[in-house]
Amino acid sequence: MSPLFTPNAHPRRATLAALVAGQVLALLALWLFYPLQLFPSLGEVFRALGDLITTQGLLPELWASLLTALQALGIATVLALFISYLTALPFFRPLAFAASKLRYLTLTGLTFFMALLLSSGHQVKLSVLVFGATVYLVTGMTRVILSTTQEELDHARTLGLGEWGSFWEVVVHGKLADMLEVVRQNFAIIWTLITLVETLYQSEGGIGLLLYKQNRYLHLDGVVAIQLVILAVGVAQDYGFEALRKVFFPYAGLGAM
Repeated sequence: MSPLFTPNAHPRRATLAALVAGQVLALLALWLFYPLQLFPSLGEVFRALGDLITTQGLLPELWASLLTALQALGIATVLALFISYLTALPFFRPLAFAASKLRYLTLTGLTFFMALLLSSGHQVKLSVLVFGATVYLVTGMTRVILSTTQEELDHARTLGLGEWGSFWEVVVHGKLADMLEVVRQNFAIIWTLITLVETLYQSEGGIGLLLYKQNRYLHLDGVVAIQLVILAVGVAQDYGFEALRKVFFPYAGLGAM
């Protein structure tokens, strides 16, 4: 047990697996036997989950939300990469700086202006998600680009690459694995926002609207069931991004502890 309480220790994989299993069981026991019963029981949540799947279309609504989230993430990633790479040119650095600061804006009120500019509820919903994700992606991606060291650029120049060649090899090609990690970390923001925008624009449904209805009528077992489904999807996405990173950038983890 000592490695688990030693700073910077690296326990064996089997030890970590046993630790995770033990902590999950402890949480389940706390949920089952906590005397105040703040949450619906495990049985109630499973029954609500079955009802949501069989009678309220949980899976189609989840699929619709997932497609919207992936569409928003794709657009936001392209926009954020474009803005972030422009920081290589000093003229455009204020643009990336301003874009990253926009993450402090709340969406209240902005959705009204987006509704005036756009023609359909789907476009408004998508634009809100793209805006909310882009400002966070730009923050993370700009930090990755600015972490490029002078030694890395000098090394590229000694290989005969010009300024643009060094930028391509060191900043663009050399940082793709880090950019994918930034995208993975910020995907959760879209799931946080999607419950809001699907509540505001209900024409296309979605798991956010389903969650809103459960919460409105105080079906707490349904609320917990949907939250657990979103959590499971998010965890699966995390592992999916990690798998992509290992496939396309197997060298990226060589220097990790």
